[in-house]
Amino acid sequence: MKKAYTLLFDGYADWELGHVLAELRRLGNVEAKTAGFSDTSVVSMGGLRVQPDKVLSQVGLDDMLIFILPGGYLWEKSYPKEEIESFLHRVERKKIPIAAICSATTVLARTGLLKERKHTSNSLAYLSKMVPGYADRNNYVQTMAIRDRHIITASGLGSVDFTMEVLKELDLGTPAMRSTWYDAFKHGKYPENLPHE
Repeated sequence: MKKAYTLLFDGYADWELGHVLAELRRLGNVEAKTAGFSDTSVVSMGGLRVQPDKVLSQVGLDDMLIFILPGGYLWEKSYPKEEIESFLHRVERKKIPIAAICSATTVLARTGLLKERKHTSNSLAYLSKMVPGYADRNNYVQTMAIRDRHIITASGLGSVDFTMEVLKELDLGTPAMRSTWYDAFKHGKYPENLPHE
């Protein structure tokens, strides 16, 4: 069975993963797996201590359904650039969806994976500041989340929209279920009758 892999590190933005991991499991029965730069436990921004399932270098692609990158201060400082960039290029060559939210979008920009793809981030000014040499502003879209050819990007304020784009990319749930879910979590419209599969 294909799995959703999420990269975890000290200070990752745990709230950005809440909706997407829950709905991958609920609507798609997708197993969540975590990867770390090492086998050491990490602590999220909210103080959750998590032991990654695997070291990133040991993660294979054969059972990967999607690779998710949460935001966190790490991406604005120093990180294992060569390791993550090499890994992301391998994932992209296999056409496995990559989903990045908040500051994780800067990693995709530095890696070159946003070139000639519609994309978003926290703002155009933020992406331009954080990624010296960023030159794809013509493909920047001022929106909460967007996907283009297996790459999903989102603002740190768009975790609901981020989840919606992931669900659409993986075609999980019916369009009616996705719409009902989005209206509930985005607009506070509690569903009277939940549509079924």
